[in-house]
Amino acid sequence: RGSPGALLRPYNDAMSFPPECPPELPAAQRAEGDISLRYEDVAQDGRIRITSFPHAVGTVIWSGLLQSHPITRLARQDGVLPILTKLVVAGTDEPFSVTRPLSGRGAFELAHAGTGEERRLILHIWIELFGERGRTHGPQPRGAGDRVPAGSVYGEHVFTRPFAPPGHRRVSRFDAPDLPSVPPREHHYFAPDSLMAIPADAAALDAAPARDPVVTVFGLTHTDSNQHVNSLAYPRLFEEAVLRRVAARGDDPRGVLMRRVEIGYRRPCFAGERVEQSLRLYRRGDALGAAGVFSAEGDGEAAGGGRAFVRAEFG
Repeated sequence: RGSPGALLRPYNDAMSFPPECPPELPAAQRAEGDISLRYEDVAQDGRIRITSFPHAVGTVIWSGLLQSHPITRLARQDGVLPILTKLVVAGTDEPFSVTRPLSGRGAFELAHAGTGEERRLILHIWIELFGERGRTHGPQPRGAGDRVPAGSVYGEHVFTRPFAPPGHRRVSRFDAPDLPSVPPREHHYFAPDSLMAIPADAAALDAAPARDPVVTVFGLTHTDSNQHVNSLAYPRLFEEAVLRRVAARGDDPRGVLMRRVEIGYRRPCFAGERVEQSLRLYRRGDALGAAGVFSAEGDGEAAGGGRAFVRAEFG
């Protein structure tokens, strides 16, 4: 079925994924590694859950490639961290056994967006994942043991000082002897709320976004060491909201599994906050899709109108 990088091509013009997936980069910016699967990573039909792929970024890129890179030293010494602002994850429909590891190949690149004091410094990370076709239990599928694409991940990160006082968090240039003050690659942002638009070739199933009946109370279980709600909490909660919506329509939710998700993070959420979701279903070919937003209670339009925006498609 080809390279999983092809899965990261945009649905429509609202998507601003970098032009190459990933671009050709020097060997020092590329790495490979194996990724073990956990039992909960593989659904009962053998497909790998979308939220299981991003941990490969830590295994292949952070623990391997970036462990001794200057940006890691910058984080330790100056508190400058790359914070995830956009995530794109895609998975194939291939079945896999939890007993066989995946292989990953990844790359990273530094870039910038904007100019002067408004400039932001960017870290791009790409991962492509492959594995052996198979199943954990029962009869094996046709072509068992063949190496096939499993999925892809892209992350856009903005460097900031998240623990500095307000007004001192923006990082517009690197102040380190072994880093360019401004990386030469230029990056163009997209508006996170553009993900609320359904693809041009899709048919809307809902006239407008409607509020999900469940309000989520964030606690420590949703957070990470960056002191806010972890980025993967959002696609998990969004998939659950879509399943509720599908069931409420009288449709069968049993075969619904997220196969692609795009998330734009506008502002973080924190433990103790109560968050609502609004979403809209659509149909694109044979795929069910949904576009939605996470909003914290009490934010209102003046606070930006949403913490995170999501668009996903399901098999």
